Amino acid sequence: MICHLVFVICHLFQFHPKRQSQLSLATPGGRDFAWLHKGSPILVALSVIIAAGGCGGRAPVSYGPRPAVQETKLPRMGYSIQVGAFSHLDNAARLTALLEGRGLNAYYFVHETGLYKVRFGDFPSKETARAYAENIRATGTIDEYYIVSPDDYAVVKQRKYGQGYLRDKLVETANRFVGVPYRWGGSTPAGGFDCSGLTQAVYQLNGLNLPRSSKIQHQAGVPIKQSQLSRGDLVFFATSGGRTVSHVGIYIDRNRFIHAPGRGKRIRTDRLSSRYFKTRYVGARTYLQ
Repeated sequence: MICHLVFVICHLFQFHPKRQSQLSLATPGGRDFAWLHKGSPILVALSVIIAAGGCGGRAPVSYGPRPAVQETKLPRMGYSIQVGAFSHLDNAARLTALLEGRGLNAYYFVHETGLYKVRFGDFPSKETARAYAENIRATGTIDEYYIVSPDDYAVVKQRKYGQGYLRDKLVETANRFVGVPYRWGGSTPAGGFDCSGLTQAVYQLNGLNLPRSSKIQHQAGVPIKQSQLSRGDLVFFATSGGRTVSHVGIYIDRNRFIHAPGRGKRIRTDRLSSRYFKTRYVGARTYLQ
């Protein structure tokens, strides 16, 4: 469009009456644009047009900046209680079930050491968390424990390490769950994680209190196009028919996401471009700036 505009202007003014008294600008084809004397308004206009758009063909598609999410930012995690250091998954699962039996939102996870640990609670102060841990310890349900401070989370550490740090940590955390058994429904991961329990645990382990169910997670995030996906964003699917959200995964990179696929299966990586997920994809959400 810009190239056409330049051509039309040049064509209309190539026989300017004052061409003989003005600066001659010869072209390889032998035609000159003498009317384009230094300081000419037309020359200035053409310079602006060419500089702005150029004549390199169709400009690349731009989707604009990612949407601001400050107004829908997830709440930060407070103080949590961490217990256990199990080499066997079943032991971590049993302790998690005991804690959830007490009404706690507990989950186990694979620590960077390779051991399974259990985390629960979201307390406003270290003193409150410690008092609660001591009460449970008195019942014999737990032994040693560690109080996780808000400063321990990646969402706080990104101030020091940069914007990509939190996203990298979300993906790193999700990758450690790959291979863990799936369990449908509820938040008790006695035999593994269901899909939304996985995403909630990954976000909470990094300091963001993501809601529990996939439907509410979908509602809580800011909609983004598939072309705008970045590491740590969530992708949603309708796997039960219609367009109702019933499944969620964590986007990692290159069209891939991590999710808990179904009963009898383990947490794994799949591609958005696969026929199954491509036909059931209902959108993506971001929760990060």
